[in-house]
Amino acid sequence: MIYRSPYPEVEIPNLPLTSVVLQHGERLANKPALIDGPSGRTLTYGQLADGVRRVASGLARRGFCKGDVFATVCPNVPEFAVAFYGVASLGGATTMLNPLYTAEEMHRQLADAEARFVLTVPECLATVREAVAGTRVEDIFILGEAEGATPFQTLLQNDEPLPPVAINPAEDVVMLPYSSGTTGRPKGVMLTHRNLIAAVMTRRVMLASPEDDTAVCVTPLFHIAGISVLNGILHAGATLVLMPRFDFQTFLRLMQTYRATRTALPPSVVRELSRHPLVEEYDLSKLGLILWSVAPMGEAVARACRERLGCQVKQAYGLTEGGGMTHVVPTDTEDRPGSTGLALPGIEYMIVDIATGAALAPGRSGEIRVRGPHVMKGYLNQPEATAEAIDAEGWLRTGDIGCADADGWLTVVDRLKELIKYKGFQVAPAELEALLLSHPAVADVAVIPSPDEEAGEVPKAFVVLNAETTTEELMDFVAASVAPYKKVRRFEFIDQIPKSASGKILRRVLVERERASMAELVLA
Repeated sequence: MIYRSPYPEVEIPNLPLTSVVLQHGERLANKPALIDGPSGRTLTYGQLADGVRRVASGLARRGFCKGDVFATVCPNVPEFAVAFYGVASLGGATTMLNPLYTAEEMHRQLADAEARFVLTVPECLATVREAVAGTRVEDIFILGEAEGATPFQTLLQNDEPLPPVAINPAEDVVMLPYSSGTTGRPKGVMLTHRNLIAAVMTRRVMLASPEDDTAVCVTPLFHIAGISVLNGILHAGATLVLMPRFDFQTFLRLMQTYRATRTALPPSVVRELSRHPLVEEYDLSKLGLILWSVAPMGEAVARACRERLGCQVKQAYGLTEGGGMTHVVPTDTEDRPGSTGLALPGIEYMIVDIATGAALAPGRSGEIRVRGPHVMKGYLNQPEATAEAIDAEGWLRTGDIGCADADGWLTVVDRLKELIKYKGFQVAPAELEALLLSHPAVADVAVIPSPDEEAGEVPKAFVVLNAETTTEELMDFVAASVAPYKKVRRFEFIDQIPKSASGKILRRVLVERERASMAELVLA
């Protein structure tokens, strides 16, 4: 059975992303578009549009053209948006890197994406310099000043007319985030102008956002969820307050100072809002909507937060390959406890049998597959991985297990894919396993998600040893080579890793064992 949204489909304009998202540049020229929360530094819609044009002009002077890739390694700052839409205006694509990446992790993405320029901040410059060695990167732009990098401000000094660019919204890639998909190393997800515009237009139908909205953005802009917030708020003509680094008290202060009406949060922050005593010291009375996603969270937490703050707390579901959100609990309907919501207009989905791929009836659990204008063009230079992810009829395998009721409400039940989601960040077990296997004391290893109240999930390694070592030594060994969110936080030494006849690690056996162990701890 194929499920569709009960909401009417919307027309997706055949236009480039920048012209659609920044449609209010002239009409709302004096209204704040982006605010750097801690400093209060503000870009109005007019200043944002002018900055985008100038950056595009500056990059064009340096030979940047359609099809080229621009990389960012920076926190949530207004300049990210200026660069992102400037690159899009030239028909280029932006690939976003987590500032916490190691030089090796950055190097892999920069090389694979064939980025020509990088934008970063002084705190990340040393790592970026190391990472660009041996890649196509021609120059590093810096926010501020630092030796060996070109100030981003120099791009804003250009005011020449932009060269004509023929952008095909349905085909031309505008964003290149990296995702591990259902398995394996991170791959470049090719998202087109049309993918992102469709996400903006359909999202607004179910999450109405008026011009007088003010949102505080804690979601990283290097994450598809952050880009969705950015595009959605600017397209609506509302105001977005950015947080470069998350701190709970600072978040509360910004929500109060700017009288925020909405925000998108990971479950860990929703949980704090539901119980932290500090919340009582701040006025959050203007808050009308909290949208949460990216990791599991119990219905009891959502209910407690809803009752404490007197606002809507709505769940969403999506994935990078799906262009972000594909399902959401609409703001104009009552919640169904535990449900992830309805498909966005234009999105089709079905639940299929994991073994046969046959469509299942309502109430039965299987893999969630989605189809629609949001779905990625494919993985960069990975035709086999693309064919594995998207079938001939356009159905995207999500790697998630869910079920749907007769009305089309989706409930995500479990995760078929092996990715671990630590506070919303994707962690590929295979990457950590390969690293641990390089340690001389490790004979075999399997990494699985271990439930955690604060993070949702944390990486746990089951290790077979061939020499003496300690948990602390292995933990430090991994931490020295990966970003902090990828660290293995729990270890268990065992005699043998369960595997199938073909040698594939039976992670589900270990996951079930871990859940049973955690349940025993709770009961104890």
